[in-house]
Amino acid sequence: MKSLKNLLSLGVAAALGIAIFASTASAEAPSDAKEIKAIQDRGVLRVGVKNDVVGFSVKDPLSGEYTGFEDTLATLIAKEIGENVEVEFTAVTAATRSELIDSGDLDCVLATFTITPERKKNWDFSTPYYQDAVSVLVENKSEIHHLKDLLGKTVGVSSGSTSAKALVQAMIDNKILDGKNFNADKFDPATWTEGVKFHQFDNYPAISTALAANEVQAFCVDKSILNIYKTPSRGFIDEKFAPQEYGVVTKKGSGLSAFIDGLIKKWLADGTIEKLIKENNLLIY
Repeated sequence: MKSLKNLLSLGVAAALGIAIFASTASAEAPSDAKEIKAIQDRGVLRVGVKNDVVGFSVKDPLSGEYTGFEDTLATLIAKEIGENVEVEFTAVTAATRSELIDSGDLDCVLATFTITPERKKNWDFSTPYYQDAVSVLVENKSEIHHLKDLLGKTVGVSSGSTSAKALVQAMIDNKILDGKNFNADKFDPATWTEGVKFHQFDNYPAISTALAANEVQAFCVDKSILNIYKTPSRGFIDEKFAPQEYGVVTKKGSGLSAFIDGLIKKWLADGTIEKLIKENNLLIY
């Protein structure tokens, strides 16, 4: 998996192009794209974010304020579109974020949205702003330490995520499962029963609660998210797998896409993103 340093190198490699882009982004790009003009006219950038992922995006139940790495990135993007543009946050899940982009209810999504070849066919993704890997969290008393120990177990995953497919693929790659009935394009966690079963949940706290109650014996998602739910009585299995890269998502062909991509590249090159990652105590790979 490429590390954050690789991402930073990518940003630096594009520095000459970004320098040209940056000098015109705030002035020319917004006026050239109808999507950006619409945001300027309404004075609001509509952004989909998670509301329960510490470090990335959390909503305060009392104030309603969103805080985290992705929330700050969204605010920075809004200010580049227009000095007086505010951000309107909408809580999304892995199951709802793409449909809200498709419907036009959101301008963009920053919600630990993993970039995959399949997803890029349907939506535009920026250059990745964060890199992670999938892992599995278990109760220490379960004596589950490796992928092979998950045989016969039920694993909690988030609805609409790629975690279940990544786990099965890892078990096949490690020759724990034979994979003869595995089809990555048609994989459905709800119907998969070979070697391991899956229970899908709408949010991460619900999976954590189910793990504590032994309704599921493992919790599978990106390790930076799992780290939130790690306690002295819980630990990770030894393996991590399926590199994950998060990008800003916009509607396919949107005039906003290239503008945001240029900003992400610029902030990778100048250290802004690395600084935000550290400020939010996120893991750096």
